[in-house]
Amino acid sequence: MTFENLTIERTGAVATLWLDRPEKLNALHRALWHAIPAAVAELDADATVRAIILAGRGKAFCAGIDLLDHAPSMAGGGSLSGRGESAVGKRRAFYDDARGYQQTVSAFANTNKPVIAAVHGACLGAGMDLITACDVRLASADATFSVRETKIAMVADVGTLQRLPRVIGDGPARELIFTGRDIDSTRALAIGLVNDVLPDHESLHARAQAIAQEIAANSPLAVQGSKQVLGFAIRRDVDAALDYVALWNAAFLHSEDLTEAMTAFMQRRKPEFHGR
Repeated sequence: MTFENLTIERTGAVATLWLDRPEKLNALHRALWHAIPAAVAELDADATVRAIILAGRGKAFCAGIDLLDHAPSMAGGGSLSGRGESAVGKRRAFYDDARGYQQTVSAFANTNKPVIAAVHGACLGAGMDLITACDVRLASADATFSVRETKIAMVADVGTLQRLPRVIGDGPARELIFTGRDIDSTRALAIGLVNDVLPDHESLHARAQAIAQEIAANSPLAVQGSKQVLGFAIRRDVDAALDYVALWNAAFLHSEDLTEAMTAFMQRRKPEFHGR
C-alpha cells in the first residue's frame, strides 16, 4: 500500500518509515495525520517486521503541525477539520478531531514493534509529540527540539504533555513546555530526551539501523512482550490524560489569544497576547 507523503524502506527485518514532505520540512498536514496510523498499522501486522525506524527526508525531521493547512479553521474558531456549525457542534468536532490526531501519535507507542526515532534538523511541536511516543530517540548534532504550542497560545494536546515528563522528568519538561524555547542536541542529551547524539545525518541513520538490527535479532515474542509490559500502565494513564486535554481544549482553546497567534503567523509578525 502507498501512503501520501510517507515512504517505507525495508532492510531485512527493519522497516524505516520516512516522513516524506521535505519541501515543507515534513510539517504534518491533514493527509499525513491520517496516513501515519495506517502505515504503522500495516507494519504492525507484518510479522516479518521486527523493528521500525522513524525518520524525515530533507533538512528537518518535522517542523510540527502545518499551520498554513490548519490556521484558517483554527483562527475562525472551528475544528481542525472545519466541521461543526453551532458553538457546541464546533467544540464536539474539535474534541473528535483532537482524539483522532492523538491516535496518530499513539500509533508509535501502541505498535508491538519497537520504534527508534532518528532526528535531524528541526523537531518542533508535533515532531516532539511523535518522538516522545517512540521507544528510543537518537539525534544528529544539528537537531533542534521545541515544544512550540505555548508560543502559539495552545495547550499541546496530542501527547507531549503526557509523555515528555516520563522521558526527561517533571522539572525539565515543565521548563520546555512553559517557555516553548528551542534546545540543541547537547541539551537534549543532557536531560535524557535522546539516547545519543551522532555527528552527522549519515552516522545518525547508521546508528539507528544498527540498534534496530540488534533488536530484530532477538526473539520477537520477547521484544514485543517486553514493550507491552513496559507500556501497560503508561498506556492507560496517558490515554486518560489525552482525553482530558482534548476536553480542555474543546472548551477553552478558541481564545482571542489563539486567533491572534494564527493571524500573526499568517501576517509574519510577533503575536501580542492578552490572556483572553
